[in-house]
Amino acid sequence: MLLGTQRVNDRGHLEIGGCDTAELAAQFGTPLYVMDEATIRANCQRYVTAFEKRYPGESLVTYAGKAFLVQAMARLVDEEGLSLDVAAGGELYTALTADFPAERILFHGNNKSDWEIRMGVQASVGRFVVDNFYELRRLDAMAGEAGRVQPILLRVTPGIDPHTHRRIRTGQEDTKFGINISDGAAMEAIQEALILPNIKLLGIHCHIGSQLLDTKSHEDAIDVMVEFLASIKAHTGVAVEELNIGGGLGVRYLESQNPPSYETFADIICGTLEKAFERHGVTPPRLLQEPGRALVAEAGTTLYTLGPIKKVNIVEDPGYRYYVSVDGGMSDNPRPQLYDSVYSAMVANRAGQPRDRVVTIAGKHCETDILIWDINIGDTDIGDILAVQTTGAYNHAMASNYNRFLRPTVVFVNEGQADVVYERENLDDVIKQDRIPVRLKK
Repeated sequence: MLLGTQRVNDRGHLEIGGCDTAELAAQFGTPLYVMDEATIRANCQRYVTAFEKRYPGESLVTYAGKAFLVQAMARLVDEEGLSLDVAAGGELYTALTADFPAERILFHGNNKSDWEIRMGVQASVGRFVVDNFYELRRLDAMAGEAGRVQPILLRVTPGIDPHTHRRIRTGQEDTKFGINISDGAAMEAIQEALILPNIKLLGIHCHIGSQLLDTKSHEDAIDVMVEFLASIKAHTGVAVEELNIGGGLGVRYLESQNPPSYETFADIICGTLEKAFERHGVTPPRLLQEPGRALVAEAGTTLYTLGPIKKVNIVEDPGYRYYVSVDGGMSDNPRPQLYDSVYSAMVANRAGQPRDRVVTIAGKHCETDILIWDINIGDTDIGDILAVQTTGAYNHAMASNYNRFLRPTVVFVNEGQADVVYERENLDDVIKQDRIPVRLKK
């Protein structure tokens, strides 16, 4: 499963962005996150074009920064003309310090603190995505103090339960996110937002879940959201300007997975929207979306160095299992432990070899830290480089210092050049926030 610019070069090594992965591992060390810059840019352009060609009104694509965000990524997103979705003060600060235009920032979060709200208001972010009544009233007050009228989208819950892992479902009624449409609370919030003096209601927002491999949940949510647009007009006389349908399009973690292409996704979504607009008598609003994983996941590869290999007896066939240890694990990729996530991988310095041996890839943490169970990978030896595919989303973003590990380096690769965009932490970084009370000092 070669993704983006990946290929097997003449040395039999995996190559990404014109860079030999074995050489990258030697130069920068492992674990190492490798991000395929050309693929990210191509994905951004294709996604934007797919909807510009098909949607009857204006279409804006907003990159969901929670998937992967460093300052260099914010610069790339700006250069490609996308907006940026941030979900916390740290993400907002990263964007602002990278000179990302504040007017193209959407500020999410279900429990924004006062300092986060103040930062967003003072920066004049383009839209707050308001999650609840408390935030709506707090934002109105703080915008008034700043002498600003703050544009917002109201996050509503369409009551759609998508077919995905229970921990990444967000559109059902029983969720911490947004305000329910079905019980009338969302309409109350709309009516309140319209009369608050320091709030400008631009539209409504929903997000139903992540890693969706078909369009059924999006189609169901669209019908609910467009009906709600019509209801807003009927109850208030106001036709809101924007409809944000969130993100959620899935990617290939395994060769067997087959998510819709951007073009197929756009065909179905735009067709569903047009039918819903006609059915409910709604003029097409500005369409916003928030793809994150769909733009960066397949562009990321994590490199590890293989360590000890153990053969253990098991009850199941074939009666034994090979555990192959790597020099990282759940601190650089917690998703297998959190979401039962599955991955593809290859031995990067033997990328062309037959995959006729099944092994289990084990992390080095003091846990049952398994990255990949029972994968056909072929021959392995200590010192080989393992390349785990599709790690561009929610890997670096969710990395931790568990067991006081060092967060890995991230490099952008493009046309044979590798640039560090996040430096590997050192041991002093790990302890720099520690403080020893005087009574404990030796």
